Amino acid sequence: MQQKAQGKFVNPIQIEIEMRRESMKPDFFKYACGLGLAVVVLLGCSIPAQAQLSGAIFTTLPDGSAVNFNIYASKSDVYLDGGPPPGAPSTAAGLPDGTYVFQVTDPSGKTLLSLDPARCRQFTVLNGNINGVVVTGCQHLTGFDSGRNSVTVQLMPYADTPNNGGEYKAWATPVQNYIDGCTTLGVADPLGTIDCGITGGDFHGFIPSHSKTDNFKARTTTGNREMDTNFVNSTGQNIPFICETWIDTLGVSNTVCATSPQESAKVEDVETGVHHFVIFNQPGCTVGNISIQVPNGPIQYFTGPQTLEVKVPAGFKTGSIEIFVNCNF
Repeated sequence: MQQKAQGKFVNPIQIEIEMRRESMKPDFFKYACGLGLAVVVLLGCSIPAQAQLSGAIFTTLPDGSAVNFNIYASKSDVYLDGGPPPGAPSTAAGLPDGTYVFQVTDPSGKTLLSLDPARCRQFTVLNGNINGVVVTGCQHLTGFDSGRNSVTVQLMPYADTPNNGGEYKAWATPVQNYIDGCTTLGVADPLGTIDCGITGGDFHGFIPSHSKTDNFKARTTTGNREMDTNFVNSTGQNIPFICETWIDTLGVSNTVCATSPQESAKVEDVETGVHHFVIFNQPGCTVGNISIQVPNGPIQYFTGPQTLEVKVPAGFKTGSIEIFVNCNF
C-alpha cells in the first residue's frame, strides 16, 4: 500500500484510536415544493423535525468557484452553499427541500458569532440545492454557483472568532428544528431572537443530530490541522468519488468525499476532541485493509468496514492525520 510522506511537526502527539463496528442506517426524506425562485417570501413545506439530513453544506466564494476554500481573505468573502457533498457520485442525495436557518459560531459551538436575528438567516432548498433566501427585509446577500445551478448565501454579519487560529463553524438546520430547539430553551420568539442560549446538546437552537456544519478560516494563520482519508486501489492510487461519514466532536454527521484522483476525502481545521469516521462498502470500494498514520507515531492497522474513533489532542497544532483504505473490487 502506498502511503504519503508526512511533514515534520513541532509538537509530538498521541492519538488514541479505537474502532467499533456498527450499522448506520440513516433515513433520508425528500419533500418537493413548488417554488423555484432565487428569493422567496415563504416556502410552504418543511422537513419533519426528527428527519436525518442528507446532503451537505460547505463554504465557498460568492460564485461558488472555490468549494471549502477554508482560508478566506476576509469574513465578507465567505458564502454558504449546499446540496450533494462535493465529490459525491451524481446519484448522491442533496439537502431535503424546505426552509433552513443558519448561524456562525466558534469551532466549539459555544459562542454564537452571528449578529442578526434568526429570521434574517434563512435560506430555502429546492431539488436538493439552495435556491434562495427568505425575504424578511434583513435577508443576507446572495451569489450564484453556476456549476451547481444553486444560490450562495453570504454569512456576514458575524463577529470575530475568539479562536486563536481564526477558525469558525457554519451551521444549518431545518427551521422547525431550530424553533423546537429554541422553544426547549424557553424562547418565545425563536426567529426574532439572535441567540436562544445554550445547554447540553442544544447550541443556540441548533441540535447537532439535526444539523449540518462546515468549518472555515477567515484570516491568515500559522498552520492548519486536518484529517485525510485516501481510498486507494491495488497500485496505491487514489480513487475519486468515494465517500465516508465524518461525525464531528459535537455529533454532527457529514458526508466527505474524494473529489478527484489527486485528492483525499479531506476534513480541515479539525477541532480538539473525539472524531468518528464511518468507513463502509460502496460502489467502487469494497473495504479491505485500513491503516491510520499518526504524525510521529506508529501506524495502526484494521480490516473491513467499521467506525474509527480518533481523539485529537490540543497538542496537535499543525499537519495531517492520514487514513488509508484499500479498496477491493
